[in-house]
Amino acid sequence: MQIRIASLDDAEELLKIYAPYVEQTAITFEYEVPTPEEFRARMSRVLAKYPYLAAEEDGELLGYAYVSPFKERPAYDWAVETSIYVKKECRRLGVGRRLYEELERILKLQNILNLEACIACPQGEEDDYLTRDSIRFHERMGYRMVGEFRQCGYKFHRWYNMVWMEKQIGEHQKIQPAVTRFRDVQTL
Repeated sequence: MQIRIASLDDAEELLKIYAPYVEQTAITFEYEVPTPEEFRARMSRVLAKYPYLAAEEDGELLGYAYVSPFKERPAYDWAVETSIYVKKECRRLGVGRRLYEELERILKLQNILNLEACIACPQGEEDDYLTRDSIRFHERMGYRMVGEFRQCGYKFHRWYNMVWMEKQIGEHQKIQPAVTRFRDVQTL
């Protein structure tokens, strides 16, 4: 398996990975699958500053991970929100771990310090559309729980909670080095 920077030419294949999450799960609170053009535009916005990674094996895309700004104000520059999607049939094969490990490596080079994960959460242990697998995955990756919002997401005629998890990957200093664009650091 190879982890590489995704290109805009990958958009349609990555969208095929994402679409079932929209249509069949509450993992994302998006109701409609974005068009290929919208998905490509989202990728382009991320790639302007951050890495957008794809896992590939024998020419097949298995999953992807990226980050986006945690908040838009400059004081938040050192914190990013993480996102990851893996083909259903490729889950639990190490694809997500490899994507996140490479993402963290690049983000450290950019001087990013805090990784924030916003995760949909069922009110019980699980239901037909959502489990706690993402929470468990993030725990295994070293994230800690920092908060839970109750009944803030509505999908499939059900109310879902949302949790925030965080992982710190760098040293917080009094004089903090600036964050650099990922294209300006030696990455892959």
